Amino acid sequence: MDNNNCQMYEDEIQLLQEEIKLLTEKYEDNQQESTFFSDEEILMSMKSLQEECQGESTSDLKAQLESLETDLSFLMKFTGIQLRSHSKKTVEKAGNKTVQKHRLSGNCHSLSFQLEFQLLEMQSKESMSAVVTDLSIVMGSGEDSDMSKFVSSTEEHRNLLTFFRNLSTYAEWCEHRRCTFLHFK
Repeated sequence: MDNNNCQMYEDEIQLLQEEIKLLTEKYEDNQQESTFFSDEEILMSMKSLQEECQGESTSDLKAQLESLETDLSFLMKFTGIQLRSHSKKTVEKAGNKTVQKHRLSGNCHSLSFQLEFQLLEMQSKESMSAVVTDLSIVMGSGEDSDMSKFVSSTEEHRNLLTFFRNLSTYAEWCEHRRCTFLHFK
């Protein structure tokens, strides 16, 4: 009985140590995230934001928001793609190079998807370029072999535009096929 209690306490200690380690890593990530910008950069950003806000009236901002919501609604109806969640985390920032990790989840008609990728942004004096790296795509259930091949190819070439275009078309035709089969039942 004494050994069982001892083992139980050791297991509990192990779990607490792992939790402490995870919380420490999360804290360090947050600290690192906040140290990417100097106090001067933060103050300058705040000042420019205040100047922008003072220049625009509340009615202008409301009109812009309504316009953006209308555009978003149109794009969702047109493409069938609805994003449920998006998260972005800065992984590295050094000089003119920034690496951000993005996670997206959503659905296109009846197909659900999840994307995870890193975006490498490099800025020079005259231009800025962005490159997708480490793309990972997970499709919801009902995936067939053609879709698996397409997803593998997209992950290999890291082309998000092609993925969303083809996903939209594929999902639309899946929806047409489903409606047709329902019609004959």
